[in-house]
Amino acid sequence: MSLKYAVLAALLEGEASGYQLSKGFDVSLANFWPATPQQLYRELERLAGDGLIRARVVRQERRPDKRMFTLTEAGREDLRTFAAAPTRRPTAVRDELLIKIQALDGADPAATRELIEERRTWARGRLERYERMRDRMLDGRGEDAYLRESDRVGPYLTLLRGIAFERENLHWCERVLTVLDRRAARAGRG
Repeated sequence: MSLKYAVLAALLEGEASGYQLSKGFDVSLANFWPATPQQLYRELERLAGDGLIRARVVRQERRPDKRMFTLTEAGREDLRTFAAAPTRRPTAVRDELLIKIQALDGADPAATRELIEERRTWARGRLERYERMRDRMLDGRGEDAYLRESDRVGPYLTLLRGIAFERENLHWCERVLTVLDRRAARAGRG
């Protein structure tokens, strides 16, 4: 999948500036498709050139003009075609930390512990942010009511995946730290 479809899907929410899309990626899509602002702006230009989105300039006083982007019918059709196409095999996990853990037997235990604690902190922060997003989306409704009544459930369902992913990251970090503690205790006795 390319950034193209992530941008088109984000524009299903309605017209947005590049800045708003960048913030939206940071908050909602980052749990499954991260992009830098530079990548996003390049993709917006490409999509506009391909006629899949439309850009309009909004004049602002005391601030630079901003461009607002919307999906065109061609963009909606392209996104519908993409959404209906068979999915390629699932993406494999590519995580540098896992390579370091694979090699941990010859590494400094304190450094390894620090890496895991850093990942745990990162996962906690993202999980808290995702849970706040879920609460805002639900807006006091139960999940069943939201899923029944909401016009769009895709963003909520992908958010649930992000929540599950970060919960599993936390669980894994706790398990690794427990193993490291037990090994350190055993080495201290030996």
